[in-house]
Amino acid sequence: MHMQLFHNNKVVIFDSTNFGPSNLSLPKHRCLEKDYLNQKKPANIDCTAHSFLYDIATNTYRPLVVHSNVWASSGANDDDGILVQSGGYNHGSKKIRIFRPTNSETCDWLEVNQMLRQGRYYATTQSLPDGRIIVVGGHAAFNYEFFPKAAVSPGGDIYSLPFLKSTFDHIEVSNLYPFLHLLPDGNLFIFANRHSILLNYMKHEVVRKFPPIPGARRSTPLTGSSVLLPLNLTGVRDNPISIESLDAEVMICGGAKGGAYVKASKGEHVLASTTCGRLKVTEKEPKWVMEKMPLRRVMPDMLLLPTSDVIIVNGAKRGSAMWEMADDPVLHPVLYVACESDPSRRFIVMNPSSTPRLFQSSAILMPDGRILVGGSNPTGSYKFQGVKYPTDTSLEAFSPHYLDPQFDDVRPSISSIEGAPGNVNVMSYGQQLSVKFDLKHLNPGRGFDVTLIAPSFTTHSFAMNQRLLVLDCAGVEEISNGVYNMTVYAPPTKNIAPPGYYMMFVVHDGIPSPGAWAKLE
Repeated sequence: MHMQLFHNNKVVIFDSTNFGPSNLSLPKHRCLEKDYLNQKKPANIDCTAHSFLYDIATNTYRPLVVHSNVWASSGANDDDGILVQSGGYNHGSKKIRIFRPTNSETCDWLEVNQMLRQGRYYATTQSLPDGRIIVVGGHAAFNYEFFPKAAVSPGGDIYSLPFLKSTFDHIEVSNLYPFLHLLPDGNLFIFANRHSILLNYMKHEVVRKFPPIPGARRSTPLTGSSVLLPLNLTGVRDNPISIESLDAEVMICGGAKGGAYVKASKGEHVLASTTCGRLKVTEKEPKWVMEKMPLRRVMPDMLLLPTSDVIIVNGAKRGSAMWEMADDPVLHPVLYVACESDPSRRFIVMNPSSTPRLFQSSAILMPDGRILVGGSNPTGSYKFQGVKYPTDTSLEAFSPHYLDPQFDDVRPSISSIEGAPGNVNVMSYGQQLSVKFDLKHLNPGRGFDVTLIAPSFTTHSFAMNQRLLVLDCAGVEEISNGVYNMTVYAPPTKNIAPPGYYMMFVVHDGIPSPGAWAKLE
């Protein structure tokens, strides 16, 4: 259900603790008291794990112990790459947990003493430029708060957001897991149901309202997905005035019509949406530009690729999120080429999986450019057989077209990232960087890009904190046979790229290198 990639190339994966025993035993024959159904009765004894740490390099995993219910929780990495994980269900709804990425075989979940002020079930988090994390919304939670909390804070560290109440539908809810995107001007774009606003979270003021997206509803349980399209920093160093006015465009795809959730609860699975909308949120009078996907989708996952394209995976053609409310799984990923000028050529249907990924599946980008896809639990508890769409605890990796072996000769490989002397794999804002890479074959006339991607916390069809930046490049030169040096500039401000770890990719002729980790501070 939930995934977070770390800078040590490991992924923490976890699920609810109240669906019943999993297929993975807790370490060292450990057992915990759990009440699977959260009813007032004696607790059950659970000796199975509901979280594990996956090692990409070795394709191995280690079970972990999570003490409170993390169902429909949220998370964000802080500027040291530590996962701050918040909320959940029932007794877990106010909990804050952390996971430190180390190579120790004993590292595990830790629940901190500080708790959320409001129970957060289906809330969304975003890493902020000042090092804090904002937690927005949740089921019947029409407000937001921050972690860590200020030592002294008028108003008690919780701030009303009437926008969330205005987008709440008592029957279909339709504003769970609001989409959050941090914009270059430092304000926060918030989308729920069909509506969106711009929030100045420092002054706690709504500074702008946007027109509603046409057509379907897009928030859980009528679930769509969203990305902030790549921020292109080319030329920014020569025009500092343009930094805060940098073009920013949000894209939202999929979802379902109002009423789909109610009909699905009665066994009628209506067709999902075919549309995507793009909104240039930095324009004076922005309007949604609508496009049609080649495949209908509810519960899609949208991920930014190193090439600046978008991949859309998972989901169904009919129904809604929640238990047994979707049908007709979509097995084909779709590539969206955002920079293609001809809208009819932007969507490309790719080779399919054989595994349905429905409610509570998830996906993240890995440093090698593959997409890690896992899970699917469309039933109300773990049911591994005897139902149309059983619980699936498998992981699979999807390889986009750029990983085809035919491109190996034109695939760069980063050997070092250097700033000031001794400042290896660490970037300061606006700093000139030297990126060295190997390349077997240079395609004459074909350019280079360097992209930075923040690793996402993905759950329920939204990759929180995901962002991609195309760095400003001052030139590339061959320093020896097949060895190149590119001079680029780190992002200029914390609003454009909050502090933390990023994957860096060199892209040549549309083919990206494997990612190299660098810390921005």
